[in-house]
Amino acid sequence: MEKELHPIVKLAKEAVESYIGEGRVLKAEELTAEMKERAGVFVSIKKHGELRGCIGTFEPTRANVAEEIVANAISSATEDPRFTPVAASELDNLEYSIDILTKPEPVDSIDRLDPKKYGVIVECGFRRGLLLPGLEGVDTVDEQIDICRAKAGISGDEPIKLYRFQVRRYK
Repeated sequence: MEKELHPIVKLAKEAVESYIGEGRVLKAEELTAEMKERAGVFVSIKKHGELRGCIGTFEPTRANVAEEIVANAISSATEDPRFTPVAASELDNLEYSIDILTKPEPVDSIDRLDPKKYGVIVECGFRRGLLLPGLEGVDTVDEQIDICRAKAGISGDEPIKLYRFQVRRYK
């Protein structure tokens, strides 16, 4: 028996399935209150417990969370440069995790970060790297910052600005 998916997870799943299966972009119809908000959204896709795609937006770029979920779910499945696009044959084996981000706030000290509670954004000029909170294997603030620097191509000796955010995670 299949468990009932949260409406936010269901929207991401349906967006990927309609795009991969039918080539059409899903139009979200019934929006929950949270889907009507504006926020940055990350959609992570796993297959058999392994990451298969993860793309998102730091801050809102669309009219509402529902549109962010649809766009980022499709991008996660088809445009993550680390992976080949998801094939129709994989759809039944995918699991979705959606993170809705709070507005990033600047932090003046790494003492105000916590890798389990806060995601982090590292910024140097126009380069930015983001890491979600609560990721397996990321246990220290230094690890979080090092991963963000690497994602953004920021060397260890370049000055950075730090931002933190929290997420509401749906699986």
